[in-house]
Amino acid sequence: MFTFALPKGSLLKDSIRLLQGVGLDFSAFLDASNRQLQITDPTGTAKALLVRAQDVPVYVEYGQAQAGIVGEDVLREKTPKVAKLLDLGFGGCRMSIAVSGESRYRSPLDLPPHSRVASKYVGCAQAYFDSIDLPVEIIPLYGSVELGPITGMAEAIVDLVSTGKTLKDNGLIEIEVLYQSTARFIGHPLSYRLHSDRFGKLMSQMQTLHSSAV
Repeated sequence: MFTFALPKGSLLKDSIRLLQGVGLDFSAFLDASNRQLQITDPTGTAKALLVRAQDVPVYVEYGQAQAGIVGEDVLREKTPKVAKLLDLGFGGCRMSIAVSGESRYRSPLDLPPHSRVASKYVGCAQAYFDSIDLPVEIIPLYGSVELGPITGMAEAIVDLVSTGKTLKDNGLIEIEVLYQSTARFIGHPLSYRLHSDRFGKLMSQMQTLHSSAV
């Protein structure tokens, strides 16, 4: 049976809507009273696992799911061994560097060497500052990273930004966009080769749905 890993959180509704468009119904995950983390589509041809977004590529890489839907931000941070098959076009956001609006920094290169940068995306943050040859101290935070500059613990943050309202409400401004992130359809490499026909059909249907939604 074909298994999908689906992400909890902001991408879930659109992921379920997309799969409904290709004939698979996992909408039970949207029922607040549902406590199941694995459900089978009513057709009996596929099942889905509901997992944290960061765990989607793990389940796919290790073969417990043949396919999954996850943000590009997770793929860049985790660098899993999965087949990146399709940009699904929803869940758009950007990975940005932000600082206090009251600071004098208006570019990453304005930051002094060995500045402290707070982020839950430690790998992406480190890779970026390495690429511009600016030594910084990355402080891992997994809650409200905006508090880093507010409290003076960090000079900057690296975080996902959607509308920018949270930054604005907390007196922060973006000074650099590292990359754009959208939801991606991924597959287990061996499963993708062994079931290329099914993957091909799914991807074709998804592309048609995406085109009609644009």
